[in-house]
Amino acid sequence: MQKETLALHYGYEKDTQKTMSVPLYMTTAYEFDSSTQAANRFALKELGNIYTRLSNPTTDIFQKRFASLEGGVSAVATASGMSAIFSTIVNLCEAGDNIIVASAVYGGTSTLTDHTIKRFGITTKKFDVTNPTDLEELCDEKTKLILFESLSNPNLQVANFKAIVKIANKLNIITVVDNTVATPYLCQPIKLGCDLVVHSTSKYTTGQGLALGGIIVDSKSCSKKIKNNPRYKHFNEPDISYHGLVYSDLEYPPFTMRMILNVLRDLGSTPSPFNSWILIQGLETLGLRIKQHSKSALKIAKFLSKHKKVLKVNYAGLKSDSNYKRAKKYLKDGASGLLSFEVSSLEEAKKIADNITIFSRVVNIGDSKSIITHPASTTHQQLSKEELEASGINQGLIRLSIGLEDTDDLIEALKKVLD
Repeated sequence: MQKETLALHYGYEKDTQKTMSVPLYMTTAYEFDSSTQAANRFALKELGNIYTRLSNPTTDIFQKRFASLEGGVSAVATASGMSAIFSTIVNLCEAGDNIIVASAVYGGTSTLTDHTIKRFGITTKKFDVTNPTDLEELCDEKTKLILFESLSNPNLQVANFKAIVKIANKLNIITVVDNTVATPYLCQPIKLGCDLVVHSTSKYTTGQGLALGGIIVDSKSCSKKIKNNPRYKHFNEPDISYHGLVYSDLEYPPFTMRMILNVLRDLGSTPSPFNSWILIQGLETLGLRIKQHSKSALKIAKFLSKHKKVLKVNYAGLKSDSNYKRAKKYLKDGASGLLSFEVSSLEEAKKIADNITIFSRVVNIGDSKSIITHPASTTHQQLSKEELEASGINQGLIRLSIGLEDTDDLIEALKKVLD
């Protein structure tokens, strides 16, 4: 089935009530038929619901549906996009390990990987996602993952998937791709050879800024890399916290099973079933929305690229953009609704943001309503001057998340503050 069909039907077998809408199972716990059944479920002799921190029927449908869109074998939903990234790192790494992260990533990802995880004894090295010539020499026996974004936020760099995957596969290291901006409709990293995909489903998935959420999509290639790989020995050795369970010996994907049975169990970054239900509704129209977002963003990017006050436009759909060739190779049906552009100064950027109409001054993306953000003073404020420069973000950079309003109305609003 095609993605548009999967987004509407996959993972839901109608119950006795034959409801067209996926039911919302708003519960924390589940009754067992007997003490024996309860014991069997805790011992994994029988699969079934125990407690919503570990599983929930509504969330399960959302996970299956999202995994099908990304071409994965399973998925684990989390409470937010940042919890998806953190949980992925925690599931793969321990004190003394290191990770390789693209220089150009979302500000929250930068602060997490550059600073917060240092307190866990995990260090970070940086690489250029568009030209990863030094990636192989950055890796060593303690490197557990290579993390990058398919379309970086906010400077919209398109990753050189082929080069990154080639090195990761040579060294048997897991690749993790944040596909939030592109969505599964524009890019499918697993089909491009990557191992794990993460999303902030708070963005394009919900589409209206209604709910926080995140998700991690697992793949067959991830399971193969984990099996008997000394780099990931904790998947191949008995887990003493689970009666000696060896995750790679299970018939289910080891990354997913350890995420549920260890990370969610202990850290509890579980989504509310209500949020999962909202995100299911968003998936039903995601295909239509992302195409319109992309179409409108391209028209606006073309307008901005010709304006005398605009120094540079970052949008991979523009033929003049340095990422255009990679966008044509790795993206399909558009380059998302996210774009950014540079003006002469911080003062000029603030003037535009403060006086524009229609666009809302909000630190979010992927909403049906258009949004304007000044990254250097908001989403990337915690970064040092050097870190901002390394990420390609200057004081005059403005990020736009193009919504579903009439495109000409949006262009007119931009004209008024630029002219």
